[in-house]
Amino acid sequence: MQPDIATGWCEDARHCPSPNFNARPHGEISLLVIHNISLPPGQFGTGKVVEFFQNRLDADEHPYFAGIADMQVSAHFLIERDGRVTQFVSCLDRAWHAGKSCFEGRENCNDFSLGIELEGTDDLPYSDAQYDALGRLARGLLLTYPGITPERVCGHSDIAPVRKTDPGPAFDWARLRASLLHKEMTP
Repeated sequence: MQPDIATGWCEDARHCPSPNFNARPHGEISLLVIHNISLPPGQFGTGKVVEFFQNRLDADEHPYFAGIADMQVSAHFLIERDGRVTQFVSCLDRAWHAGKSCFEGRENCNDFSLGIELEGTDDLPYSDAQYDALGRLARGLLLTYPGITPERVCGHSDIAPVRKTDPGPAFDWARLRASLLHKEMTP
């Protein structure tokens, strides 16, 4: 699964454009950030993440939503529990996924990163379908954007350690790294 170099959109992903993005500053895309999300927390397959990233979340539908409905956030991609990949923002644009962040001394990671949300929580294992889809997508991103190397794939907790804990201890970094280092490197 590889984005079109001219448009930044993956043809194989479902497209649900988010209004929560802006132009990326000039410079190389050189970081991939892994996140997790579930709405309501701990519930999967609700469709609420898509609504949230599109500013359509109903604040009255669940008590948790009242505190987040007015937030304007997005990620480039979401991988659901069944492995389905949804793209919200072109890779050429800056999605609003990292917030206040720093990687190797460089602040504002949204400026130079891509964000992938996994439907999940910090402490529940992710599905095999998610790891398979993440491996395909990440390999495609590394092939398209050579500034992203396996060493420049990190968790939200790595770039915002005081604020964030995702993708959490349930995430199998060794499995992802093995997928990224696969000799064939096919998307």
